[in-house]
Amino acid sequence: MSEEVKKTENKKSESKNTNSRYKGKGPNKDNRQKRGPPLSPAQQRRKAAEERISNWTPKTELGRKVVSGEITTIQDALATGLPLREAPIVDLLITDLMEEVIDIHMVQRMSDSGRRVRFAVTTIVGNGDGVVGIGRVSGKLVRPTITKALDRAKLNIIEIRRGSGSWECSTAVPNSLPFEVSGRTGSTRVRIKPAPPGVGLVTNQVGQIMLKLAGVEDAWSFTRGQTQTIYNFASAMFKALEKTRSTKLLPGQKEFHNMIKGVKQE
Repeated sequence: MSEEVKKTENKKSESKNTNSRYKGKGPNKDNRQKRGPPLSPAQQRRKAAEERISNWTPKTELGRKVVSGEITTIQDALATGLPLREAPIVDLLITDLMEEVIDIHMVQRMSDSGRRVRFAVTTIVGNGDGVVGIGRVSGKLVRPTITKALDRAKLNIIEIRRGSGSWECSTAVPNSLPFEVSGRTGSTRVRIKPAPPGVGLVTNQVGQIMLKLAGVEDAWSFTRGQTQTIYNFASAMFKALEKTRSTKLLPGQKEFHNMIKGVKQE
C-alpha cells in the first residue's frame, strides 16, 4: 500500500508542476516585460515617422535649411519658393499634423499572366489651421500604399486664405472663406461659398473632412457632375481652396474681410 500511496503523490506533484507551468506561475514570470495597450494605425504611423526623422539625412537645400534651424515654420518653408520634395520636412515643421484616409479601392488589370490587383489610396493631411494637402498613390499592398499616399499629401501641402466673406457675417473672426471659389476635376465641379458663424460645413463627408483639416468652420458647397467619385470630388475641392491664395485682392479687401493666410497668429 505504501508504494501505491507514493505513486499517487508523485502523480499529484507532477500535475501541479504542469498546471503552474501553463498558468505562468514559474520562476520566469517576474522577468517578463509587460506589454502596453495596442497602438492604433495612426499612432503606429506617427511612431514610424518619428523613427524616420531620427534617421533622416536631408538631400535637398530646403531640407538642409530646416535641419540647420534657418527655417522653423511651414510658412517660411513655402515662402522660400524651393520645391518641397522630402516628407520629413513637414513632420518636423508641423508637429500637430492630422491625417485622414478617405478612400481605398481595388483596381484590377488583365494581362497575359493573369489578373493583377492593385489598391488606390487617397489621403488628406492638415493641421486644422490653414494648412492642407491631398495625395493619391496606388500599390500592391494596402499599408505601404497608405504611407506613400500620406507622404504624397505632405508634399502637396498648401496654405489657404480664410476670412469672414459672408454678407451675413458681423464678426471679426475668420471663420469661413473670404470669397467664393470653385474647382474642377474631370466632370466634378465644386463651388464653395462663405457662410456666417453657426451654419457649419454644409457639404458631404469628404468635404467636411477636408474643410475641417483646412481650418474652415462654416461654408456652403454646391456640386455638379459625378460627385460619387471620391478622388475627383476631393481634388476639385482642393483646387478650389488653392484659388484662395492665388486670387489677386483689391485694395482694402484684406482688412474688410479679416483675411489671414495659413496659420493664425496669436
